[in-house]
Amino acid sequence: MPKSLTPRLAALRDEIHGYAKEFGLDFFETVFEMVSYDEMNMVAAYGGFPTRYPHWRWGMEYEQLAKGYEYGLSKIYELVINNDPCYAYLMESNPEVDQKLVMAHVYGHCDFFKNNFSFRHTNRRMIDDMANHATRVRRWVDKIGVEKVEDFIDRTLSLENLIDQHAPHIRRNPDPQRAEEELKSNERVEGFKVNREYMRGYINPSEFLDSQRKLSEDEKQQRKRFPERPQRDVLYFLLEHAPLEPWEVDILSILRDEAYYFAPQGQTKIMNEGWASYWHSTIMTRRALRDDEIIDYADHHSGTMGVRPGAINPYKLGIELWRDIEDRWNKGKFGKEWDECDDLRARQAWDKKLGAGREKIFEVRKHYNDITFIDTFLTAEFAQQQKLFVYGFNDKRNSWEILDREFRKVKNKLLTSLTNFGQPIIEVVDGNYENRSELLLAHKHDGQDLKGDYARETLRNLQSLWRRPVNIITRYDGKGALLRYDGQHHSEKKVEL
Repeated sequence: MPKSLTPRLAALRDEIHGYAKEFGLDFFETVFEMVSYDEMNMVAAYGGFPTRYPHWRWGMEYEQLAKGYEYGLSKIYELVINNDPCYAYLMESNPEVDQKLVMAHVYGHCDFFKNNFSFRHTNRRMIDDMANHATRVRRWVDKIGVEKVEDFIDRTLSLENLIDQHAPHIRRNPDPQRAEEELKSNERVEGFKVNREYMRGYINPSEFLDSQRKLSEDEKQQRKRFPERPQRDVLYFLLEHAPLEPWEVDILSILRDEAYYFAPQGQTKIMNEGWASYWHSTIMTRRALRDDEIIDYADHHSGTMGVRPGAINPYKLGIELWRDIEDRWNKGKFGKEWDECDDLRARQAWDKKLGAGREKIFEVRKHYNDITFIDTFLTAEFAQQQKLFVYGFNDKRNSWEILDREFRKVKNKLLTSLTNFGQPIIEVVDGNYENRSELLLAHKHDGQDLKGDYARETLRNLQSLWRRPVNIITRYDGKGALLRYDGQHHSEKKVEL
């Protein structure tokens, strides 16, 4: 069970808390708890929460984390929950310098959780709701049976990315009832044209106009699409329209709520980890480190910042980009004059001594997510300095290699990998396809084809919830294709796009 902090660690927490406030960080109350390495692995397997609904994947993730720790392949330094108050865990076996580093890192995360717009609509009492979710699922397990519930969770988890991650911030569809009322209020059936106003009642009696209005409404209902607009939140569409049993609706709503809770963390991984790393580095090197701790701190910090060839380390990319923004706004390396300067020596010596870097990074921390962060602030100079490149597999040489170092291609590749978490964008376009109650989805093709095996399994799981055949329109090798699963067989046919 988690333990409260020792008097020494409580004093260190107060010290680091003071430094964080001194630098201007603004965060919820933060509660630190001590855990053993085994308890840390259990909490990490649950996604940072002390309890979750029963499912085999938590045990699988625990085993993976435990083996990684035992064999020295990985180590969890901190876990922090986006909640009010924030909860964070410290491993009791860590040395004092690591505990200070982790506390400073946690305060950076908590500041980001509180102030970044992506988390504005998240549930700040999720630690309680996770416990409630677990209780609800266990009740269904007792009532329905573990195998039936677990099988449904398995199928639903394969669909948890089929949400509209921007839905909390964008009202895509108007209120349907209000829109229908407004449409009716604007409708006017004129009937036959009349030259004399006093003849209107004779030529267009009220009974005739009523029949014409009813005919018009019937025609519109026949033309009305279901849904009226493409629905990106596939899970919500299933909740509203799939013939699910009450227990299935409850569990699906739980998994959808949790998917939306975790979505902002996926949208801001680089920013969030970079921001926390920036502040643990700043607090430790400028305030908290003792002379005898410098070597240990440098060793552990560099381990976190290590980069594997062909992979992006969000800690490293994030902290370097935050530092680059601060440096550019301190020296005035932005704006029309900077962009139009083509003198290399002048650009290297550029320093307007504006000193606006700290103010700028706090502004960016509030208003951006990973995609807009990278798109706005990752420059050609930064890409060259950090040695960023595009890599791929060479079939002829049977090896991975660098394909391109050109800045635009590097940036576009990175942005593509971040868009929708690097997963395909799928929308519901018709819930009554060909008037047979079949479900029709559409893949918004962005140059990357769907993986055939993934697509087939996704259709299989969707069909198990819709109870009718499920179709998806996509593109393979530039040609339209309709994939279909009817509950027994998969099929594919060419279609015009």
